Amino acid sequence: MHPGEINMEIIDAHAHIYPEKIAAKATDTIGIFYDIKMEMPAGTTENLLLEGKSAGISRFVVHSVATTAHQVRSINEFIKREIDAHPEFIGFITLHQDLSEEEIVAEIDWAIANNFKGIKLHPDFQKFYIDDEAVEKFYRAAAGKLPILLHIGDDRYDYSKPFRLASMAKKYPKTNFIAAHFGGYRCWSEVSVYQGLDNVWFDTCSALPMIDTAEAMRIIKLFGADRFFFGTDFPMWDASGELERFNKLPLTDTEREMILSGNVKKLLKL
Repeated sequence: MHPGEINMEIIDAHAHIYPEKIAAKATDTIGIFYDIKMEMPAGTTENLLLEGKSAGISRFVVHSVATTAHQVRSINEFIKREIDAHPEFIGFITLHQDLSEEEIVAEIDWAIANNFKGIKLHPDFQKFYIDDEAVEKFYRAAAGKLPILLHIGDDRYDYSKPFRLASMAKKYPKTNFIAAHFGGYRCWSEVSVYQGLDNVWFDTCSALPMIDTAEAMRIIKLFGADRFFFGTDFPMWDASGELERFNKLPLTDTEREMILSGNVKKLLKL
């Protein structure tokens, strides 16, 4: 099955965008960080829409990551401008661990008032341990308000290991977490730690090029197809290629529809 052959709404639940003046540099930086040759165009709004729509994607969860506290509002204002200009976009804010809890609460309240639907954090870029007591302010502030999408995993680092997220999901059951990359980039043997946690969801991005069909299906069956979202991790991978890999998975039409759009619409109340 190929992207053009499916007649289902497709939402890209994990895409990065950057202002045009820094998009090329930001895209190159991602490639260097992951040691992956970046063959996609720079991560601009225009390029995301061109790539995504050519593959049949109708909506996109968009975000960026702050590496310092003073970047937070400027990044969030940029994402706000983009979601205001493009009804296809679903915005997630960024936060930073150097903000006070009061500042984090205020930023989340501002986000909700401005139609944002979630929070994106990247522990490896931002250099914090998910289960560090100092960052539990994120989870307290988000509880019952917005889900938190976290980069999870990487066998080169220890910040975002699956067990760290699992411990926080247990401690903060009213906070919804989205564990990116099938629950643990290059740490897929460790994802069983999420079993029994009904406040943890997963996305498919930056995993399907690296794991085989059997491993992907093992993880989906472990948690249920109703816990997964399709994502491209733009500008890491092209949308058509990601959809082609996804459509090779032996899922039912019902499971495929849930992962391509139904689950993320339900969680984000779209």
